[in-house]
Amino acid sequence: MKKWLPALLLVCGLAVVTWFYHRTPPSFAPPPETTNSEQTAAQSAAISNALARQDTNTVAVIQSNFARVRPPDNPDSATAPAVIARAGPPSPLEFTNFNAQIVLERMRAAVRQYGDMFGGNPVGNNAEITAALKGNNPRHINFLNADFGMRLNDQGELLDPWGTPYFFHQLSGTDMEIHSAGPDKMMWTDDDLVVH
Repeated sequence: MKKWLPALLLVCGLAVVTWFYHRTPPSFAPPPETTNSEQTAAQSAAISNALARQDTNTVAVIQSNFARVRPPDNPDSATAPAVIARAGPPSPLEFTNFNAQIVLERMRAAVRQYGDMFGGNPVGNNAEITAALKGNNPRHINFLNADFGMRLNDQGELLDPWGTPYFFHQLSGTDMEIHSAGPDKMMWTDDDLVVH
């Protein structure tokens, strides 16, 4: 009987290990499907929570930025300004020879480096975010490099390769969308480039 005891324990041990190995943990179950309205509600709640943790001056700056560039709710309404499309080919790159998507990716990398160093994204309008990325931060670090296509206008705003100021859309304290108006130089059209 003593000779079979180690063999029996070995077989039982292998059976237990095999059972644990082939068992699917419940944490790997796919997430339940959500609708667009549920996702929108969740995003709105996350933004509201992030804004609740900000001081009133920061919230005012963010809200004023959204008020200036928010697209019309009903583009067909009579009060909406007419959008005139430019005739001919799109505008050529004006400020860099780099591919526009590469410049936008480098902008995203600069914002992420800032966020990693200071625990959150820079806030404010384009000029304020540019100033923070350019060295107006606690450690006076410049995250921008003109050799990578990061150009500024006279107002201290970062410009996309066609010369239009970027729009920074703060999604949360650590997540930001960066919008480029694209070759037509108009925000909220089909050729816009966006990263976050």
